[in-house]
Amino acid sequence: MKKENYKKTALDTISLQILALRKLKNSIGKSFNQAVKIIGECNSKTILIGVGKSGHVASQIAASLSSVGAPSFALSASDCSHGDLGSISRKDVLVLISNSGETEELKPIASYANRNKITLIGITAKKNSILYKASDIKLLIPEVKESGPGGIVPSSSIIAQASLGSSLVIAVMKFKKHGIMSFKKWHPAGALSKKLLTVEDLMIKGNNKIPFVNENLRMKEVLKVLKQKNLGIIVVRNSKKNTTGILSDGDIKRIIQKNQNLQNILVKKIMTLNPITINQDMLVTKALSMMQTNKITSLCVNNKRSPKKTIGIIHIHNILEANIE
Repeated sequence: MKKENYKKTALDTISLQILALRKLKNSIGKSFNQAVKIIGECNSKTILIGVGKSGHVASQIAASLSSVGAPSFALSASDCSHGDLGSISRKDVLVLISNSGETEELKPIASYANRNKITLIGITAKKNSILYKASDIKLLIPEVKESGPGGIVPSSSIIAQASLGSSLVIAVMKFKKHGIMSFKKWHPAGALSKKLLTVEDLMIKGNNKIPFVNENLRMKEVLKVLKQKNLGIIVVRNSKKNTTGILSDGDIKRIIQKNQNLQNILVKKIMTLNPITINQDMLVTKALSMMQTNKITSLCVNNKRSPKKTIGIIHIHNILEANIE
């Protein structure tokens, strides 16, 4: 029996999908900008509906839009004919997805949107279709060749729909000016949440917890603060409470090895000047990278309003306990 080689089938399928994406790239026009603006400005909900495989794409786009602050959900096309049309209000934006644009289940939905003046965005590959003609905003995806025997399995067209949907999501996120800090609000759990943790989330804060000392304090008093706070560092400030230096227990040990009597030395005489600092809004992964690069275990934390003042301490132990790598 001849052994089948399915690698070629895979390569042929991928090649057709790449071709579909190239055609899609060349087809993006002004209507895409209109769709982004309509969804981005919507004060209600964006509702996505597709039939069959397009229905799965609709669910994916809806979930992603919600994750970037554009409340969305997907409806079943068949259920809409049995009462779910009542879920769609005039303030909503309706997105219908159909490669042919002639799917029977979508016809009554498009008609309902037109009658009730609900903004309809149509995603289809057929310019003469009912969906295309009924849509207020027309997103025409290219007609593509499907892979497999007879070219009947939605493969290339589904890739094009999903790619257009992902592009809409990212563009809406940009339209709403939702950066990574806003994105964090909608992802409070899981691995993604850890990647979005900021220094402020993990830092030690509060004057009663941070080992502050005045730069003119003698070391015999500084050592008491070091032992009391138990963070392994001292943050040195001037009379204006601006941070002027830092002193670690490692620094102290090295000085003691040189047989120096520390008791009456002013801390400003032996502290490290201009300590490395980080802004509270920076990602924890950035703080970890700075520690590894500079071979240190702590960073002074500041904010944009007062960059010379320390408002917290981020220690490598805080980062490791949060399982950040």
